[in-house]
Amino acid sequence: MTAHSWFSREGLLALILGVGLVAISTKAVAQNKSAQPKRAGIISVRIETSLGAITADIDSAHAPVSAANFLRYVDSLAYIGGRFHRAVTMANQPRDSVRIEVIQGGANPDRIGARFPAIPLERTSVTGLRHRDGTLSMARGGPDTATSDFFICVGDQPALDFGGRRNPDGQGFAAFGQVTGGMDVVRAIQRRPVNAQSLTPPVEIRRVVRIK
Repeated sequence: MTAHSWFSREGLLALILGVGLVAISTKAVAQNKSAQPKRAGIISVRIETSLGAITADIDSAHAPVSAANFLRYVDSLAYIGGRFHRAVTMANQPRDSVRIEVIQGGANPDRIGARFPAIPLERTSVTGLRHRDGTLSMARGGPDTATSDFFICVGDQPALDFGGRRNPDGQGFAAFGQVTGGMDVVRAIQRRPVNAQSLTPPVEIRRVVRIK
């Protein structure tokens, strides 16, 4: 056996060992990454509907009032048997000069019991959140009137941010979460038949639960 052939075998062995160590290291990094906790203040939920599931991250760090309000309805089981009852598309807003695309849902009135008090409006100018594709936000009439109804944006909707022109008061709406999975379900709900903007029939919300 020549020195050259001996070195080649040793080099090959070192290469094999090196590749194995890299593979083990890569796997360990991936496992450690998957085990890392979520960002502080993020609570994940799953919205189970008759058309499929939607997962979302609720941002209690940036929108603590709106997030806590939504989660108290979740924890009180008020969304069991709730419904998505409204779908807004570009085709069903004949009287609106500023058009948006959202779906809107709410709690089951038979389970909601004594409705929690309405919450103060958390303006996007304060929270720093924006109405992007898949953003969850609180439905409202006037400022400080939001209760259990929420909506999900289909596409970016800057007209719903503070200063936006969708609502005449210019105060915008309170964004508090972001869809992380199931936007296909959101869009399927938006495509369902409507009477004006009312889903006919509504899409059932079977339940909303926190994801451990």
